[in-house]
Amino acid sequence: MGEQWTSVCPLDRLIERTILCTRVADVDLILIWNGDRAVACERTCPHEQADLCLGHLSMGRWFCPRHAASFDLADGRISDGWSSPPLRLYPVRIAENEVWIDAEAVRSSLISKPPA
Repeated sequence: MGEQWTSVCPLDRLIERTILCTRVADVDLILIWNGDRAVACERTCPHEQADLCLGHLSMGRWFCPRHAASFDLADGRISDGWSSPPLRLYPVRIAENEVWIDAEAVRSSLISKPPA
């Protein structure tokens, strides 16, 4: 699939578990099975830096374990009423029964990420 894409797990494993924590290009990520597609996002909440691996999925939104805010898994936007940057989402592909994440996009996000 090329050097840009990194295989992170078998598709069947993600579907079975719904959420997997992983690391790509030295960045902690969450891989989520959302209905019929895989979503990869940053693991740290951009609002309060909580570990989003402890959150939960409901109706296409990922809920932070620290507060009542949630993030739309289609575009990363936080729920109304919260001031926060969107959740970073990363390109995902399914090929050869494996889930692949675009490692170059993950690396690029490190360059553009503002300091905490």
